[in-house]
Amino acid sequence: MNEAKQIWGRKGSALVRKYRCSSGKRHGRIVSSPTACHAAPNVKRSAQMKITRARLGKVMARRAKRTRRVNPASKRLSQGMNKR
Repeated sequence: MNEAKQIWGRKGSALVRKYRCSSGKRHGRIVSSPTACHAAPNVKRSAQMKITRARLGKVMARRAKRTRRVNPASKRLSQGMNKR
């Protein structure tokens, strides 16, 4: 069974190899190692993130959009490095 597919991702302003989970609790999510696809969820961290998203969701989305437009690594990624 193929549990994760290798893709390119961003870590700061560098491009690194990451994995997209094809099964498990994190199905569809991009993670740094394939073992993270089946790792136990951190309940405290997920509850905190839910609060943060409710408070800052629109701001986070705006910052992410600006990063994708401005950061050179994001520009390289968006030009089709993960195309099939």
